[in-house]
Amino acid sequence: MDSINIKQLAEKLNLSTSTVSRAFRGHSDINKATKEKILAMASELNYQPNHMASNLRDKKSKTIAVIVPEIANNFFSRAINGIERIARDNGYHVLIYLTNDEFEKEVAFISELHNGRVDGIIMSVTGEANDHSHMHKFRKKSIPLVFFDRMYDDVITSRVATNDYDSSFSATRHLIDRGCKRVAYLVVNKNLSIGKMRMQGYLDALSSAKIDFNPGLVIECTNELNRNIAILKNAFNSIKPDGVFASVERLAIASYYVCHNMNLTIGNDVKIICFSSLEIASLLNPALSTITQPAYDMGVEAARILFRRLEGGEEKENDYESVVLESELIVRQSTLGI
Repeated sequence: MDSINIKQLAEKLNLSTSTVSRAFRGHSDINKATKEKILAMASELNYQPNHMASNLRDKKSKTIAVIVPEIANNFFSRAINGIERIARDNGYHVLIYLTNDEFEKEVAFISELHNGRVDGIIMSVTGEANDHSHMHKFRKKSIPLVFFDRMYDDVITSRVATNDYDSSFSATRHLIDRGCKRVAYLVVNKNLSIGKMRMQGYLDALSSAKIDFNPGLVIECTNELNRNIAILKNAFNSIKPDGVFASVERLAIASYYVCHNMNLTIGNDVKIICFSSLEIASLLNPALSTITQPAYDMGVEAARILFRRLEGGEEKENDYESVVLESELIVRQSTLGI
């Protein structure tokens, strides 16, 4: 039997060539019955898709890049799992680029990727500088970009976030309702989008409880554990907080070290809560109260947006998507006391 092409197969099925193509590429938006019908007809007519030729014709790499600050943080590893699942469903490979929160690496990666090595980028930014010219130059290219979790407010593109303000407000109010009067807010970078939203939630929660804001209770930390321990030990000695709201997971861990070193009982002397997707949060001593973000779902949503962009062609500013998912406040012994 002579071989047939995809156009002829589509005509016999009374379907579009794009629908037939997506079925062979494993797209999740194809109805199961339709996919089975396409594959059965292809088998009957001895049709074999040529993915390599298709990729060359379409000038696609069938690869996307994911740029993240770190992967040791359980949040990012879960998000990457979600991204990879959707990429696999669409017949794509994933390249992981790790910035280690170094702005120079972010700039280098973006410069490298604008040449067509990948078809799209999903990114959580470093936020280490106010100059985002590298991103603005990149946005002039035709490669779609989706931010998730950490993003630059002045770079207009699709984005996936969680309800950081509401979660921070609730976490701070929880500490206040547990009797805390001197709530310290621990932050690495106040200029990041999530840093701004989380701090605003903290400030408004204080105001709602008629507690005056004390700038000294906002403690700026780093990405290094030992430096954070030194910073927090000095702060705990001088300002003596009775509550700690850590805007990122690593700062809560540093706080645990400091409290143990200073013989402070977590949950009684100092209550601690933080944003964290740490799987062992319930196994810490005491169990850590957390605001748990839906990391896997964020990755899935960011990837779905990206593939809608890849399917839909050139991006238009008014087509950008903004998705906000809900985090969960989980109360454990670090704020309940013993």
